[in-house]
Amino acid sequence: MTEIFTSWKSWRDAEQPLAAALPGETVAVLEEAVAFAELRHGDQLRPTGVPYLEHLLEALEVAVRGAGVRDPDVLVAIVLHDVVEDTPCTRAEIAERFGEHVAELVAWVTKPDVAASQDKSDVAAPQDKPDVTAGQDEPDVTAGQDEAAARAAAKAAVKAAYLRGLAEAPPQAVLVKLADRVSNVQELHRVPVDFQRRYHRETVEHIMPLAATSPWFARWFADWRDDWRAFESE
Repeated sequence: MTEIFTSWKSWRDAEQPLAAALPGETVAVLEEAVAFAELRHGDQLRPTGVPYLEHLLEALEVAVRGAGVRDPDVLVAIVLHDVVEDTPCTRAEIAERFGEHVAELVAWVTKPDVAASQDKSDVAAPQDKPDVTAGQDEPDVTAGQDEAAARAAAKAAVKAAYLRGLAEAPPQAVLVKLADRVSNVQELHRVPVDFQRRYHRETVEHIMPLAATSPWFARWFADWRDDWRAFESE
């Protein structure tokens, strides 16, 4: 049976076990990081409808209680791993507050913005777009569908490049990503089936190979894969 890490739903839940496992100065900076992340993420929710902070604390619990991670920069980066991707927070803000190394680790696990990743030369300037015929009342549905398809394709391409790039990440950044993914897949049954299949495939193809050099994560993902083996026989 795969071990589940869902005990830390607030800083109050996490503080005592962290204090028992880590030096006081590490706990203090983690408390600061949790407050920082909670402020930045605000009222964001996970796909399951619970506060986003629970995901960050789950990932932290995975790292500390499960994998035995003690590196303070890795632990802080785990708490902050989504603030650049999902909020207006910048890498520079993280570096100023928590140090350049933490900011670098967060950058490694941050998916690039799709718009920023597109070649601007592929986007028609406003003056290059065809004029709308005078008196044309009906919207161009086909053009809208094509634009949506192009955006979806661009997003998929950026995501694929990001996942491939993780193979080049330093070991500490890999630990951040592994803790993040354990939190996301440990209760995969709570999300729609289509998402389950896609996320399962992505995890097996791109994330599990990253765990090969980390014995605890390798064992955890092997157990998890066994639990979800039915998807591989479809």
